[in-house]
Amino acid sequence: MGKSNGKSETKALDVERELPPADADENPPASSAEPSPGTAESSSAELQKLKAERDTLLDRLARAQAEFENARRRAAKEQQDFRDFATVDAIKSLLPVIDNFERALQAKSEPGDFRAGVELIYKQLQDVLAKLGVRPITAKGEQFDPHVHEAIEMVETSDAADHEVLEEWQRGYKFKDRLLRPAMVKVAKNPGN
Repeated sequence: MGKSNGKSETKALDVERELPPADADENPPASSAEPSPGTAESSSAELQKLKAERDTLLDRLARAQAEFENARRRAAKEQQDFRDFATVDAIKSLLPVIDNFERALQAKSEPGDFRAGVELIYKQLQDVLAKLGVRPITAKGEQFDPHVHEAIEMVETSDAADHEVLEEWQRGYKFKDRLLRPAMVKVAKNPGN
């Protein structure tokens, strides 16, 4: 393996074609004898051969870089297409819930019937979210857990255990094992403990 610009190469180099590193300060030794015409022609041919090889390698490098960039763009597009497909699937499962809300808002009914209809739609929405992997976080009556609860207020009381959640102000949700939103809660502080 050779060195190039102070960086080590990761690929094995062709030793027959590898050129030694050149120093800009190095001058070729001066020779008192005139070079023979055959030597000059062979040096010129060797130089042309090296230039052609360099051009070929630069072309291969440019093509490899372009191919890598195209592969990176393709992978990014495939990831975005997959995200879009997953989003479309989730939206399609929510459309019937929206349809039921529209029907409920258009219906002229008694307040009790209206409430019962909205509760059914709420249940339908909860079912859709559960099928998508979204689960509500239980909070009220549970021990405060800073990983899934966000304490908005602490209240001194002897009616509940220390750090027990007294009230849930906003429900928290998890997607599978990932926290989407913590539950906003009121927590008990028991001075007796």
